[in-house]
Order: sequence, then structure tokens, then C-alpha cells
Amino acid sequence: MNDDDLDLSFEGAEDRGRWKHRKKEGSGRTLMAFAMVILLLGALGGGVYVGYDKVKGYFSAEDFPGPGAGEAVIEVKSGNTATDIANTLFKAGVVKSAAAFVDAAKDNPKSTEVQVGSYLLKKEMKASEALTMLLDLKNKNVNKVTIPEGIISLQIFDRLSKASGIPVAEFKKAAKDPQKLGVPALWFTRLDGKKVVKTDIEGFLYPATYEIPKKSTATDILKMIIANFNAEMDKLDFVAKVKKLDVKISPYEALVAASIAQVEGLLPVDMGPIVRVLYNRAYTGNFPCSCLQLDSTVNYWLRISGKDAKSSEKLLRDELHDPKNPYNYDVKGMAVGPISSPGEIALKGALNPPKSGYFFFVTIDKKGTTAYGVTNDDHKANIQIACRNGIPLC
Repeated sequence: MNDDDLDLSFEGAEDRGRWKHRKKEGSGRTLMAFAMVILLLGALGGGVYVGYDKVKGYFSAEDFPGPGAGEAVIEVKSGNTATDIANTLFKAGVVKSAAAFVDAAKDNPKSTEVQVGSYLLKKEMKASEALTMLLDLKNKNVNKVTIPEGIISLQIFDRLSKASGIPVAEFKKAAKDPQKLGVPALWFTRLDGKKVVKTDIEGFLYPATYEIPKKSTATDILKMIIANFNAEMDKLDFVAKVKKLDVKISPYEALVAASIAQVEGLLPVDMGPIVRVLYNRAYTGNFPCSCLQLDSTVNYWLRISGKDAKSSEKLLRDELHDPKNPYNYDVKGMAVGPISSPGEIALKGALNPPKSGYFFFVTIDKKGTTAYGVTNDDHKANIQIACRNGIPLC
């Protein structure tokens, strides 16, 4: 085995998209050179020199002087070897030979830090300078956008639009069929008899920071976000763990609960306990109306209807009990759909809510502390504590 067999391969998510050194028999320039020799031999009898001119860049270490000009978009994929990247660069006209790039990678100890993604490089570059550009994340051919926990789809579309330049209307249109975007059919069922609105993407736009490749469509971007949602659900083993809960619900109902806890809970420690209150109200039959009676669900309806959300003390009785609002105070059971994009902590809270007999919760101070109660009298007492602490509930 010689140095030409060096394999700098990407290991994908497991190694955070970085490539690492390893020896791999038959890879690198040795295999490529062998293939090229076969090609040249096949060309004997005519056009031998033309054939050589076309393929010599794959295994002769010729190099451009640099610094290059123009633009070339390069895609570094998970599982690529140094030779794979070198060949991509050569075909795109970035480097004069694949061998020159492989040599540059061997000589640069930081070459193991190149990350998977799309990059904007120049044509006719010196191989070592091409590697330097790949190591600089500023050259990634992407727009970054962050989806924080607890915001709704309309806010997400606005963020995606600003990052990509794609009109919000295109995201709304693309979002109308979540299953085509990759949401598995199992997420559109409930065990409580309520129907799931299959055109509703709320709750499936997983909060994270995304790198959006330039020239992506709205559909491309939403598919990428949904793919991350699916990956995170698999990581949490969400579907299987829902079946082990002490309440009989579907993964969708647990997602709804997580989305509510994400909005209602100001501190991570309260996500699970708030979910337990929701489960106690909606599923035990021990809460008089079996309804949630939450301002957050009422406000969600106002927001997706084009109106402004209101603080608790400003919500009118007619708004709380509006029969046209499917998220109103009087709807029995779990809410009809998610009201935000829940993050990991809220999702874990939906899977592992601590057992309690609580039916009430309220924020009692400006630090975000939540107090719980079993009876309405407990709840009223907690509200008085909140008012004394400057929370405008009285």
C-alpha cells in the first residue's frame, strides 16, 4: 500500500459530516489510474492522444497556478472519498488534475475538517487553494435560517422566505400536502375519534438551524425540514414510546401535547408536568369538561386567522368560547392539531410526563416558575401568588 491509496472519506452525521484518514485497498489514484489505462488501451488505433488529453487530469498531478476566476458550485456528499472530491473538482474545471487535489489533502492536516455541503469555488484554482476554500464555511453555497422552538408555521414561512428570497405564498402552497413532503401517513391518525386535517403542516417543521442550498424551491426546503423531523422522531423513538404511555393516544396526539407545552412552559423543567396536566384533562375523564381551557390554543386560532394574539387578561369571553374556533375553551379532549413547532425537550416531556393528579397550572413569577393545582381553589390561590409577583392575571 502506498500514499496514493489514502482515503479521506466522509462518515456522514455520525462524524458530523467530516472526513477522516483511513487506508482503503484499491481506492484513490491507483484504481483510477488502472481504469484510465484500460480506457487508453481501448482507444489504440485512433485518437490515442485525444483520449489521453481528456483523462490525464485524473491521475497526473498537474496544477493550475491560481488563484482562479469565475464560479463553480461543488457538492461534497456524505461518504465521498478524497478522490471523489478531487474528481468532482476536476470535472467542474476547478483544479487541473484530481491527483493535485489528493496530494494537497495529504499535505494539509486540516483536510479532515471539510464538511458535507454545497460550496461556491472558482475555476482554474491551485489545488491547495481549492482545499482552503472548502475548509472555509463562508464559501458554503447556502443560506442559513433558524427555526426556534414554539413559533407557528406562518412565522416559519416568513423566516424561510427572508432567507431564500422565495415568496411566502410559495411556501404556503407547498405546505398543503405534508405527506408529499415526507411526513409519514402514521402521523395523520388519532385514537380519540377526531379527524386529522391532512393539509396541516403545523408541528412537523422541526426547530433547528438549517443550511438552505441556493436555488432551492419552497418544496425542496420544506422536504429538507421534514426529513429532519423524521430523523429526530426516529432518534427519540417517538412512535414506539407513545405506545408505552399510560394514556391510550396516537403519536399525533402526543405531538399536539408537546406543541402546547412548548408554548405554555417557560422553563424546560415544566414541559413534562404541563403535558401531564393536558393528559389528565383530556383523557382521564376526571376533569369535568374533559377540555383544555387554554388561552394558548385560542390565541393560535387568532394568529392563523390573521389576527393578533392577546394576553390572557385581554381575551374576551366571546373569543374564549367562540363556536367557530376549533381550538376554543369548550372543545373536549386534546386540541385538534399542534399549535407550534415543539423542540426536543417538549417532545421528551410528551413521552415521559411525571405522574400527578394536577389539573391546573399557571406561571406565578417573572422567572417563569409554574405552580400546579389539583382543584380550582388551588388554582385560584396560585393566581393570587402570580398577581402579587406582578403577573397581570387579576
